[in-house]
Amino acid sequence: MDLKFDTRHKKPTVWNIAFLSAVMLAGVVFLLLFGGEEALLMADLLTVLYCALVIVLLMDAFFKQLQYNPYSYNTIYYMGFALFALSGFLTHGNTVLMGFLRPGSLDGDRLLNMLLDSAKRYMRLSAPFLLLFSGALFVSNVSLIRHEGKRLVNLLGILLSFLLLGGEAVVFLLDRGEGRSVAFRLALNLFAAGYLYFECMLLGAIVADVIAARYEPRKDKDYIIVLGCGIRRDGTPSPILRGRLDRALAFAREQETETGKGPVFVVSGGRGPDEVISEAESMRSYLLSRGVPEELILLEDRSTDTAENMRFSKEKILADGKAGRIAYATTNYHVFRAGLKARRVKMRAVGMGAPTKWYFWPNASVREFVGLLTEHRGKQALVLLGLVTVYVTLTVLSC
Repeated sequence: MDLKFDTRHKKPTVWNIAFLSAVMLAGVVFLLLFGGEEALLMADLLTVLYCALVIVLLMDAFFKQLQYNPYSYNTIYYMGFALFALSGFLTHGNTVLMGFLRPGSLDGDRLLNMLLDSAKRYMRLSAPFLLLFSGALFVSNVSLIRHEGKRLVNLLGILLSFLLLGGEAVVFLLDRGEGRSVAFRLALNLFAAGYLYFECMLLGAIVADVIAARYEPRKDKDYIIVLGCGIRRDGTPSPILRGRLDRALAFAREQETETGKGPVFVVSGGRGPDEVISEAESMRSYLLSRGVPEELILLEDRSTDTAENMRFSKEKILADGKAGRIAYATTNYHVFRAGLKARRVKMRAVGMGAPTKWYFWPNASVREFVGLLTEHRGKQALVLLGLVTVYVTLTVLSC
């Protein structure tokens, strides 16, 4: 599929899902009031239809978000919760099928409990994937430690693996038996809701990261920002930084071959306490050695993190006096989050990802995911509060 970035001017919205949810809830309550198995079957069928429509609406919003702004938390939410809606569709679809095949198997309590257990059921359905994902993450992390040494930052993949599997184990072991107190059921449901949110964010982030990393920008760029990431003791670029530079060079040469237009390189990175020169100066020397004319290189040597990379690079571009199309080059695992930083300073730039070693990407992606969780806390709190409210309400109604 040929995905288009930055081709829409109107932001997609999902308020139609809120309206649809209200209609579905009213319809289910109306059907339950009539009682009887036929009404219950219709209520379950309505739930299946609702989940199907939510999937369609979320996926439509997802692709429109890519066209409007691919580097957004909305991209993660739309994909993550579309997968949750898919689990609801499969679960309730199976119940409808059983209702037709086994008359008398449905009752109001069962339908309510199915809604209440939706987060736990999603965890069970996704358990095989999480088991494979955690295993692959663990193996890659062990390989990373063997190559890069034992450091806390190199243990993040292993820690995430244990968290994912530990959460599944908690629900599997505790969600057994009858006669549990309301407080126990509420605590377990809230834990499942929190895990559901974390898993939806994780799966959505994986999809968003892969799409962003594999996207190839159009060959019409006026500027390419190369993001710094550390240099060697002798002042030459580190292997990761050299990969970013080579990615930008390859893109620039392809563009010049196709269009005759060579972009300006904006090398962005300050000088760390243990670095002999700034990252920007190191990158400029590298580009000059590869035949890039000095007048096609802008030096930004003040930044200390990705946010400053984008802000100060934008200032350099504006000072250059040419409004134009912008791309940035970074390592594949960093493309999505770097795009978030660019949009935060109101710079419409699209990223290109440089490859890295197979064992390095998973752990680095975990670091990026942890970084995502620490940002936009207000929006995340609002979504999580909504989930908690729903499951608290269902728990009370089931008592």
